[in-house]
Amino acid sequence: MLKVTVVCENTVGTPENLVGEWGLSLYIEKNGRKILFDTGEQGNLLSNASALGLDLKQVETLVLSHGHYDHTGGLRAFLRHRGRLPVYAHPALFTSHYAADRPRYIGVPFCREELESSGADFVFTREPREIMPGIWVSGEIPRETSFEKTDNKLYCLENGKKISPDPLLDDLSLYCVIPEGLVIILGCAHAGLVNIVKHARKTTGIRQIYAIIGGTHLGPVPPSQQEAVFAFLQDLDFRLLAANHCTGLSVIARLASLFGSRFRFAPAGSTFTLPLQEK
Repeated sequence: MLKVTVVCENTVGTPENLVGEWGLSLYIEKNGRKILFDTGEQGNLLSNASALGLDLKQVETLVLSHGHYDHTGGLRAFLRHRGRLPVYAHPALFTSHYAADRPRYIGVPFCREELESSGADFVFTREPREIMPGIWVSGEIPRETSFEKTDNKLYCLENGKKISPDPLLDDLSLYCVIPEGLVIILGCAHAGLVNIVKHARKTTGIRQIYAIIGGTHLGPVPPSQQEAVFAFLQDLDFRLLAANHCTGLSVIARLASLFGSRFRFAPAGSTFTLPLQEK
């Protein structure tokens, strides 16, 4: 069994005394083991997890999808609550990420030394790594799809030099293997959803995509790119697409119309137990 609970997201979907915040945090349980994937924006994951009956002290491993504030802003609060544990991330996690539309720093809001003193044992990896039986950190995802372009509203600084658009090489996903196929868990999918799916298949050797859960970053991309990704998804024989966060409301509506009962919106409080029970 694989169970994914949305602890933090932009919106709240259940009357559980939850708080919405711009960001994402997912609590993942597989065969009795627990992983936290991202920490949201402001630290509300602590109260939200409590309201949902989740014990963050049982989390064995933290995985960070990338170094944006809305996925790492709850890091300090979580670490002080949980204590020392391994934290998997790309070596470029602490890149100086910026938004260009309203120029501002949007990277990790804490320095590495502070997080390490709070309990983070960073494990940086560019390569795919199986961190628990049947659960893979993607490592750096090759950018091979011609129509998936990097968001030109984002840039970064490297040795004082502006790089635009930001390549966001630190974007990671999780690949979870269940008997029915592959469950892909996304942070923001800055690497491109199609690139991520292709890399997941190559990494695990499994072609069947059972579910895709998380932020797709389809909201900010051009319509032509959206349509190309929609066409790709229509060729996948998946059982569940649960999108949220950076997907955007208009794209969420379109996905719901395209995929019907196979689509689910995933606000804070949502829980997905896989494989799905047949009705």
